[in-house]
Amino acid sequence: MPFATLTGIARPPKGKDLKYLQLWDHYGALLTENQREICEMYYVLDLSLSEIAEQKQVSRQSVSEVLKVSRELLDSYEEKLHHCAQDREYSLQVSLMMTETIDALERFKQFHPEFTREMDEIINTVAVGEKIDLDKEN
Repeated sequence: MPFATLTGIARPPKGKDLKYLQLWDHYGALLTENQREICEMYYVLDLSLSEIAEQKQVSRQSVSEVLKVSRELLDSYEEKLHHCAQDREYSLQVSLMMTETIDALERFKQFHPEFTREMDEIINTVAVGEKIDLDKEN
């Protein structure tokens, strides 16, 4: 019984939960109120099917069916709109640019040790994504 919980209720592996959590973040507003609530309880609050059924006063099968339909809708929205894929690609590009920037600053420090303090400040700022105040006096 792969991916079964201790209660015997089959749940998708965590990687799939993350996928649908991301899809829910992008397209959740397109679901019905009931679908949004159940998806939020399942993906965000990490409640079990039984816990959701108890709170919503419906059967576990009903909760499972709502999640199934919601996953199908979320998949179809992503297939048509590609927002999650574009977001992932953008995040990868930003990460690569930040890594390349930090590497370039580290190389600059090697050739210009007199700027080590300033370069370290910039590197630390870039690494945590804060705004750099280039006009401040030290």
